[in-house]
Amino acid sequence: MKEIQCQVQSITALTEYVYKILLKPAEQVDFLPGQYLNFVMSDEDKRPFSIASSPGDDLIELQIGAFGADSYPMQVIEFIKENSQVTIEIPLGNAALKTDSERPALLIAGGTGFSYIKSMFEYLAKQKSTKEILVYWGLRDPSACYELEKTAATIEQLAHGKFNPVVETPHDDWQGRIGMVHKVVMKDIDNLGDYDIYIAGRFDMVGAVRDDFIARGANINHMYGDAFAYI
Repeated sequence: MKEIQCQVQSITALTEYVYKILLKPAEQVDFLPGQYLNFVMSDEDKRPFSIASSPGDDLIELQIGAFGADSYPMQVIEFIKENSQVTIEIPLGNAALKTDSERPALLIAGGTGFSYIKSMFEYLAKQKSTKEILVYWGLRDPSACYELEKTAATIEQLAHGKFNPVVETPHDDWQGRIGMVHKVVMKDIDNLGDYDIYIAGRFDMVGAVRDDFIARGANINHMYGDAFAYI
């Protein structure tokens, strides 16, 4: 892990509550798809965020969901708005993509847990992976969705990639899947034990997915998520 200075390139609202941050590091950074960084507010205050960009990209992307004027993530957003230079610690995390695995990959995210799996599928697309890559992204309703067309286009570059956005409460014009994201997965896939499974989202969501998947035959030794260390 290294402490790196970064120039703030841009901050963009993706939805009412989600912000996209692009940082230009002052030096080369090395990380694995699916790792995270610490955003340094002070020596005593370091806050973890998944890296949404792929290794080798010129810029480091973060996607930060911020609800509430003085919430933990909104404090970071305000800090970024007020500072053109910021400090990060990178890389962190033990749930990165197993780049040497030939098993098919199942990537599942809830909300801004999407950052975690985005780094993975973008890396796999750049590597022209030929293995099966299934991507499921769960959201509360269509207003929480962002960059769907961009995501679909990236996953279409994979020889055997498929993207499934899933919302719990659809609008009349919603064309995607409906329901709880992991229950949609269980409807689609009988042989969960065959997959490397990567999961990110709220701790309660990740815990429910893990327990339900194991009950359906998933192999805990092939399930990955940094939240597992805390649940």
